[in-house]
Amino acid sequence: MRVFVTGATGFVGAAVVKDLIGAGHSVLGLARSDKGAAELKAMGADFHQGSLEDIDSLKAGAKAADAVIHTAFNHDFSRFVQSCEDDRRIVEALGDALASTAKTLIVTSGVGVVDGFATEDSEPGQHARAASEHAAAAVASRGVRTMIVRLPQVHGDGDHAFVPLTINLAREKGQAVYIGDGANRWAAVHRFDAARVYRLALEKGTSFRYHAVAEEGVPFRDIAEITGRRLSIPVVSKTKDEAAAHFGWFIHFAAADMAASSAKTRAELGWNPAGPKLLPDMDRPIYFQQ
Repeated sequence: MRVFVTGATGFVGAAVVKDLIGAGHSVLGLARSDKGAAELKAMGADFHQGSLEDIDSLKAGAKAADAVIHTAFNHDFSRFVQSCEDDRRIVEALGDALASTAKTLIVTSGVGVVDGFATEDSEPGQHARAASEHAAAAVASRGVRTMIVRLPQVHGDGDHAFVPLTINLAREKGQAVYIGDGANRWAAVHRFDAARVYRLALEKGTSFRYHAVAEEGVPFRDIAEITGRRLSIPVVSKTKDEAAAHFGWFIHFAAADMAASSAKTRAELGWNPAGPKLLPDMDRPIYFQQ
């Protein structure tokens, strides 16, 4: 199958590209630069020039493939709400390109869109990131085979998301902070395990949502303790109000309990994550290099 992948040179997207090619699929990867084209060629993928801002390029890529896996997302979390709205428009555009075809669209979301413990059957709450799920549901209602892969904290070499952000804040502030007793949890998965969920959903998925969750919940306190030890700084508990000065706009995520199950995904897709778990993976020098 020929698959158009957005975010094809990104942290998750590159893992998806490699997994698809390893399973015998061909990949058309979206990239905006010669550097991106070279990276895709090195992975064995074809290059489709364009960007998330160029809707026509996205539609052209979708029309040139048998399926679309949309992993791209603007990870400037300081403008998170706007990024979520942008992603809604991208999903709608991809859906327009696939309407009245037998092609597949797989959209990326996050387990944090659910209030409370998340399962594949949990509807999204009133969260900005839910915009992508609502857009995907609208595409599905038009007869397009549409699925959502919800991601937890994705880790591994090249990680640039929440865990490195907490490490950088701790380094800057001279403290590794957790909130209250630090028992709020983050579900987690290694990037290569996450990539297999996309492929398995493409090949045999029949449900609307899948969870790429290897660990249901890692206590935030444990992340802070590894951070403190690695940076040789104090590990400190603070109230949420006190911690706001440390975390800034990130306080919502640092305080959130984002635990999730993948029982349905494992049963339906035969997915068995085999990669390293979050705590031993982050407890390596690569996570603490400046």
